[in-house]
Amino acid sequence: MKSHVIFIGNKFVYNRSLKEYILRKIENETGFVDSITYYKSSDNSLFLYLEEQLNSENRFIIITSKKNFSTIGKLISTATSDSQIVRDGMLVPQKASLFEKRSYLLEHKSAVVNVLQIDVGEEMPVLLLCSLKTQATVHIFEEEKETLLNILLPIAQMYEVTFEVTTLIEGWMRIDISSKRYGEISKFIHSAKKLLPKKLINSDAIISYIIEKLAKQGKKVSFAESCTGGLLAYKFTKINGASKILDGSLVTYSNDLKENWLGISHEIVVENGAVSREVVAQMSEGAMNVSQADYTLSVSGIAGNGGGTEEKPVGTVYIGVRTKDKHEEIHLKFSGDRNYVQEQSALYAIKMLLLIEKETFF
Repeated sequence: MKSHVIFIGNKFVYNRSLKEYILRKIENETGFVDSITYYKSSDNSLFLYLEEQLNSENRFIIITSKKNFSTIGKLISTATSDSQIVRDGMLVPQKASLFEKRSYLLEHKSAVVNVLQIDVGEEMPVLLLCSLKTQATVHIFEEEKETLLNILLPIAQMYEVTFEVTTLIEGWMRIDISSKRYGEISKFIHSAKKLLPKKLINSDAIISYIIEKLAKQGKKVSFAESCTGGLLAYKFTKINGASKILDGSLVTYSNDLKENWLGISHEIVVENGAVSREVVAQMSEGAMNVSQADYTLSVSGIAGNGGGTEEKPVGTVYIGVRTKDKHEEIHLKFSGDRNYVQEQSALYAIKMLLLIEKETFF
């Protein structure tokens, strides 16, 4: 099914910044736009074009101004043998299945249309077309793949959806869901969440999800990184809104900085080595003392390609996570080159953050 955007009104042709803002929002939320069409509100061919679109198998978004909003609704109602009614102060087609302020969605035969009203200086209304996405992504933690398939397959059959499972790291699976029928994916996810209440996160962007959750609660996170060299900080700071929950990160690559910046005991480093459970425990504690964060993550390891020993070969990584009242450390052995070891380490640290306090994130 192709996606089309139809602008109705001269302002969307000549006000480039408004038009570009609208298109950015649409592409960010719905994906690729196949075509863009412009119409003047007085164009007599508009009705025939809308009628043609409503009898196609396309989905399209109509962008119009307050002045033309009800007129477009009247044209759609005429083309679909419908009438208009008032809903939440808006005059919209009676067959509109979803509606929000300045936005309504209508399904006709195999076509789907979302009409939105926006004028200069206004926020973009809710894109209701996103509620009918034929694809979605969720993430599932701490579940065996075979067990997961036994749980999800019957639900998928019930709602006529298909899904693919991708393991990102041990104990973290990405589930990509598709459907030919609108609305069934949300029912599938709702049912799966009931069966996996503390294991499923309904989001395709985990770090954005973490930022949103922590920001709502006014909580902060900080990092103390060694072998990942700031990769954790990068993964967060490249996302809008990171400043709401991240004050900073300490990349303590040398033992001197581990001791001077994080307050790690010299004796602990000498006795256990920088790559050890004891050191990452003190790293996460030191990061919390410095930042006063609610959560801290620490990583130390041997990413390679050299530097390993028989006792601690390349790929050996220790990760720590800490809250105000508890902490956990884990010893891992990753395979792959330097960058892949770093990437796996960062993902595992993020997983540990999500799991240490499930009531916050699930």
